[in-house]
Amino acid sequence: MAHKVFVEELRKIVGKGNVLDSDVNLQLYQYDAYLEERRPDAVVFVHSTEEVARVVKLCNVHGVPFVPRGGGTNLSGGTIPLKGGVVLEMIRMNRLLEVDTANLRARVQPGMFNLELGNSLAPLGYQYLPDPASQKAATLGGNVAENSGGPHCFKYGVTTNHVMGLTVVLPDGEIAEIGGMAPDTPGYDLTGVFVGSEGTFGICTEVVVRILRQAEGVKTMLAIYDSIERGSETVSAIVAAGMIPATLEMMDQLVIQAVEQSIHCGLPLDCATVLIIEVDGLKDDLEAQTEAIVNLCKTHGAREVRVAKDDAERALLWAGRRGAFGAVARLSPSYLVCDGTVPRTALPVVLKKVAEVGKKYDLKIPNVFHAGDGNLHPLILFDWRNAEQKERVMKAGMEILELCVQLGGTISGEHGVGLEKMDAMRLVHTEADIRSQLMVKRAFDPQDLANPGKIFPALQEVASVV
Repeated sequence: MAHKVFVEELRKIVGKGNVLDSDVNLQLYQYDAYLEERRPDAVVFVHSTEEVARVVKLCNVHGVPFVPRGGGTNLSGGTIPLKGGVVLEMIRMNRLLEVDTANLRARVQPGMFNLELGNSLAPLGYQYLPDPASQKAATLGGNVAENSGGPHCFKYGVTTNHVMGLTVVLPDGEIAEIGGMAPDTPGYDLTGVFVGSEGTFGICTEVVVRILRQAEGVKTMLAIYDSIERGSETVSAIVAAGMIPATLEMMDQLVIQAVEQSIHCGLPLDCATVLIIEVDGLKDDLEAQTEAIVNLCKTHGAREVRVAKDDAERALLWAGRRGAFGAVARLSPSYLVCDGTVPRTALPVVLKKVAEVGKKYDLKIPNVFHAGDGNLHPLILFDWRNAEQKERVMKAGMEILELCVQLGGTISGEHGVGLEKMDAMRLVHTEADIRSQLMVKRAFDPQDLANPGKIFPALQEVASVV
């Protein structure tokens, strides 16, 4: 089908004003928060499951690839339309459809921002706990696609631990309900398969999420260190002592300086690193937990531990942490965010080796990360206009992922594989592993139309031995 005719068919489904195909408009959808760009052939704003199904069915009939997109905050290139085709913009499907506090669940559309869901639940005394740092702009559909985490994932788990069911449009345009309102659904765990599939199995149009009562009390601490190794050692010491804080976050000196210049949240500029530690639970137990953690921090070299006196101080500390990625723009025009994970006991070693990688490639690499579960986010600074710098950045990023795997970790904690880490999949999977996962992809999507060219590298052909 000719492009113009295909676009007219799309307009018949969603309305003339909901299809973009001019060069200027398409430029806005050819990138996300990763470093590559590919232009789509059309962008379609969808408003319901039925519209999504009709658009996908049209794509299926004519062999046109499609990519779902929400806030465009993806850090691994997951929403880049690598093979052109149609971008389905989900941002207008942004309603909270149902809150069932008696059964601790809510039903939400995928275009709703993560923070909006939290703000809607708070007045009722409830919360949705996965909380990526980009929660102001990251959508629930994107969270599902990437199995996002956030500071609270150490204690409460990542997105898959809080999704009970999904309404999805499969690559042939069929609408399916997987999982559901009940906690135990018979049959295959297709919800678990779909969460983290990065749009390669189809498009999520509704999410049933688990919600929890807000904690009775919260205490937030800032531990200040003159040695990043001492800060890292404290993380393991807290967990070894049998305590599971709600969050254990770390920022190094470069990040602290950028955050303080940007947000002015009272961070010391002369330290090597800070830990933001938060405990939640029953009020009667919080003081004892806080005192024990403060003592552990001091035992392991903290020069000072500040306990937030009220909600305003706590909010300011979190504004600094959540604003870290944005603040780093003060240091460099661009950066690549790595997302490797290591056992928390390996943090001192891996941070030292990350610094060595920076020296090897003559690159600055500040660090901000979820220390509790060893999820690193080295930010490799560079100027995107300098092709030679970008080449060094990509090599450094791969080397950091190799380090993570060598130390018993893996290549992604929450940002997904997308385009960025396809080659790195061979660090953690054999050809047989990759082949078996591609069999699942083909079962859902035999034409390879759903977000094609993501996650998996091309299989290496093995010559037969006669």
